[in-house]
This record gives sequence, structure tokens and C-alpha cells, in this order.
Amino acid sequence: MAEKAKSGSAGATSRRGFLKASAAVVSASVVGRRAGSRRAHAADGDIIRIGVVGCGSRGPGAARDAMNVDPGVRLVAMADLFEDRVRGKRDALRQEKPEQVAVDDEHCFVGLDAYRDVIESVDVVLIANAAKFHPLHLRAAIEAGKHVFVEKPHAIDPVGVREVIAACELAKQKGLCVVSGLQSRYHTGYREAMKRVHDGAIGEIVAIEEKYLRTPYRVIPRQEGLTEIQYQYSTQYHFSWLSGDDVPQSLIHNLDRTTWALREETPVRAHGLGGRSSSFDEKYGNVFDHHAIIYEYASGVRVYAFCRTQEKCYNKTISIILGTKGRCYPMQSRIEGETNWRYDGPRCNPSEEEHRALFAAIRSGEPINNGDYMARSTLVTIMGQITCYTGKELTWEQMAESDFYFAPRPEECSFDMEPPVKPDADGVYPVPIPGVTQMV
Repeated sequence: MAEKAKSGSAGATSRRGFLKASAAVVSASVVGRRAGSRRAHAADGDIIRIGVVGCGSRGPGAARDAMNVDPGVRLVAMADLFEDRVRGKRDALRQEKPEQVAVDDEHCFVGLDAYRDVIESVDVVLIANAAKFHPLHLRAAIEAGKHVFVEKPHAIDPVGVREVIAACELAKQKGLCVVSGLQSRYHTGYREAMKRVHDGAIGEIVAIEEKYLRTPYRVIPRQEGLTEIQYQYSTQYHFSWLSGDDVPQSLIHNLDRTTWALREETPVRAHGLGGRSSSFDEKYGNVFDHHAIIYEYASGVRVYAFCRTQEKCYNKTISIILGTKGRCYPMQSRIEGETNWRYDGPRCNPSEEEHRALFAAIRSGEPINNGDYMARSTLVTIMGQITCYTGKELTWEQMAESDFYFAPRPEECSFDMEPPVKPDADGVYPVPIPGVTQMV
């Protein structure tokens, strides 16, 4: 299922080098002309053409958010691995937004290379397909001079994270926008809560609890006529070589809030446990159904992070920041303790707000780039996932320098290849075995 990358294939990055490279991504404020693009920015009256790569739920959802916040946005191209998804989501969006959806049949692209056709057709690329492909597609869009919105997780392995950093650095040089789907950073209430945490409202942070407990996500039965590899592509959330599993997929929102609260401090080490205890049908693929991770920080903070995807169990999604003078519940925009506060401002949809910021930046010619925190938070989650898979304690340096990737590489994927994981005679896929599986 996984293998080591060849030495030097992605370059080794030390902890200091990783942080320096990722910090440089968002430090630039110089606006440059886009190579290979019609213009560096769009005036208020200009039409901005967008295209979607990935027609599950988030891709069309991102297109809808973009059209909601900017009436000058036109959806002109869509791509997916499956034609019925492209045309079905195109038709549904056209009914909702007939004035803004202008995707003709010739711009409904299908296949593993369809992302290239979308990039050629638009000004802004919305990437929301299997996370395995996010680094490759992000880089291709930036190289073509296009602004990008990219959903989380932004990579599923350390090699992919470094590719994201490089792509975001290139975007900085070209004056292009890169906006992340880590929507917490765009939530007005969360921002107000986090500002108060940073101003000392709960004192010194001593621990953080993060939970994302839910039922299995988007379980898709096998459709008749699909080959094994087509089936795995069709239900990518349940195969680690495509999705990275649930820590990068779901718990990333929580751990991004943790990193934000800790002023972007990265963990020194982590250990965790996880496995599969109830989800054995083939529809659950080869991912774990529970994870528990403890992150340790040089400041002395401990972060306790949990996620679970099981039926008929207690469900809860929450972040709790524990300080010497109180507690903050950022998802409720609330603080209690020596300071008692609750956000009472206007409600917001952070999924729309991230797009509002993106298109405002494009129109103003003042690019925004979320590459710093999106790379950092992604690597934090990958660290947690791999410590659960292997059962080993891992350090941040190990993760930042690792050449591990989930094989095959994105550019090597095809519909004809051998599946990286196969079911046994009972239709059950093998999962990693802590203490046996070697990854880092």
C-alpha cells in the first residue's frame, strides 16, 4: 500500500527549513503579473471564470459558495473521474444558478487528466477531488498562472506537503491567490474568540481537547460493472492511498484550530493509537474507524485529539482550549472563567467567507496566500495519522524530513493500474497494523 520515495525525489526538509519555507509563502505582499494568464487581477465589473476539479459534494459546493459571494463569477468548466457526476452536478447547479452556470457539454471533462482541461479554461481553479491529487493539481494550476481554492486536506503524506509548500511559494512569486478550505480561519466568531485567547483572556494555554466523532462519511456501495480500481476511485474517502484517512480528512479542522490557538507552534512529538473495531464491510475500504493522538509541545502544552467513524455511537465535534484562567470553546465562540464572553455579532458562513476573501483579493489585485498554515496544519494531521498506523512515537523533525508517500505517485495513477490494496476472499481490505506497519 505504501513505499518509501526515492532518495532526493522531493528533497529533505529540516524542521527549521520546513517552517522557514512555509512561513515565506504568506509573507509576500508584492503583486506581480501572472504568467500565461489574461490578467493579474479582475476589476469590479469583470467576469471571473471558475472551474471545478472534483464533482462529489465539496467541489460543486465550493462553486456555489463562489457564485453566492460574487455575482461576476461564472462557472464554465467541471471535471471528475466519472461522467455522470460531472453532468449531474452541472445540471443541478444550472437549476440553482442559471445566470452564472455556463458549462456546456464540451467543458464537462472526464478522467485523470481532466484537471488540465479545466485549468486551461478558467481564471480560478477550485480543487476538491481526492486529496492525493491536491498537490499535483495545485502546482499545475499555479504553473499555468491561475488563482486557486484548494480543499483540505492539502496533502496526505510528507512528500505531498513539500509539494504544496513549493507551489504556494511559486504563487507568491507570480502574485496569485491560494485560499485554503480550512474554513475556521474565516469564521468571524472564531476569529473574535481566538483574538481574546491570544490577548490572555484564558491565561496561559495548558491543554487542548479536540474531538470529531461521527458516523462513517459518504459510504458508497459498489456499483455493478466497476473494476476494482474504479470502485476505489469512486469511494475515495475509504481508501487511505487516496484520502489519507480520517485524521487528515476530518480532524484537520480541529487541529488547525489548535495550531492557530498556539500561534502556529508545531508539536515536538506525538504518539497515538487507532484501528478498526466495527467497520468490516467492503464499503469501509481500508481506513481505521477510530484514532486517538496526544501531541506534545515545547511550551508544555498537551493536545488530546480524537476522531471516530462508527455507527450507533456518541457523536460530538468540539474544540476546548484549557487555560490557567478559563476555557475557550471556539466553535461556540465562547469563553468562560475569569473572563466570561460570548460572540453576539452577525452570523457568517465560513465556507462563503473564504471565497469572499478570495474574489475580493483577485479583484483588488492584492493576492492572499494561505500556504503557511495550510501546509503546517496538514503536516500536523499526517503526523497523527502515521503515529496511529505505525504505533510509533514520532517527532516533528521525522515528519518534516520524511520521504514517505502513499504509492503510487499521483501522476502515475491510471484506470489500468493494479489497485494499491485489494480485498481478501471475504471482501475485507487489510488495514495497517500498529507495531508492524513501517512508514517513517
